[in-house]
Amino acid sequence: MKIFDAASTAAALPYSELVPALVEVAQQLREGKINAPERMVVEIDPASVLLCMPAVAADIGMTKLITVHANNAQYQLPAIQGEVVVFDAASGRRLALLHGPTVTARRTAAVSLLGIEALLPVKPKSALLIGTGVQAIAHADGLIDYFGVGEFWVSARDLHKTQAFCDALQLRHPQITVKPLAAAALASDVPPVDVMIALTTSRSAVIPVNIAANTLAIGVGAFKPDMVEFPAELLHSRTVVVDCLAGAKHEAGDLLQAKIDWDKVRELPDVLAQGFVQQPLLPVYKTVGQAAWDLAAARVAIASLAG
Repeated sequence: MKIFDAASTAAALPYSELVPALVEVAQQLREGKINAPERMVVEIDPASVLLCMPAVAADIGMTKLITVHANNAQYQLPAIQGEVVVFDAASGRRLALLHGPTVTARRTAAVSLLGIEALLPVKPKSALLIGTGVQAIAHADGLIDYFGVGEFWVSARDLHKTQAFCDALQLRHPQITVKPLAAAALASDVPPVDVMIALTTSRSAVIPVNIAANTLAIGVGAFKPDMVEFPAELLHSRTVVVDCLAGAKHEAGDLLQAKIDWDKVRELPDVLAQGFVQQPLLPVYKTVGQAAWDLAAARVAIASLAG
């Protein structure tokens, strides 16, 4: 069994291979060829949970085990820790152990990239990121690596952290331009961007209502019923697309609190199979994640071993 640390996991999961792998998995999900039950959530204590996410296909299976300890900063430990165990479906032979948080970060960004590819009629050149955490880093790198996005705005409540994020992004990718933007300014001064991505754990809307008709807004961070990134008014004014409908009905706080009509919500695998008719207002895209996306990442990592 090959053991991947964080760096080797990232190296084994290039976005150029992750996105096509997700397309294949989405098709197999629609065809019933992947068994990926909803994630199991086990409470450890009021501030900590264990998440178990299994998925099985004809070739491989995998289980992602993640612990989330919200108070770990006091121990100088990361809040999210975990691993992905990959095995051969025919024999059960263990093939690889992947770094769980890295798999999550990169496949989540890849799911956003796939949504952009499916829903945005043009190749994005500019993006606004709301948030400065691990997911914001992965999304920025993914947008640059996959689409060649060259112009960024970054917004968060802490302007010092925002500036530090921008400086680090500029250092990694000297060819881009990146500007910090105060969170308060978003209410009245929204830059003209192709893509706006929220990556927060906010309990109130961080995406402005008055985004341009040709801006694709994506909500990634709000993953509990009490979390919100989209304003209800925006959700009711545009078509809503989700990556996983079953998960969204339990976890997408934005959609739950806005009391959207679930019968009108489109699911990404169906959009990929049937297409999306362009409308005057671009849709909004909400992701919650699911184990099948981790299986796609596991396939890419296993394929890297053959090389």
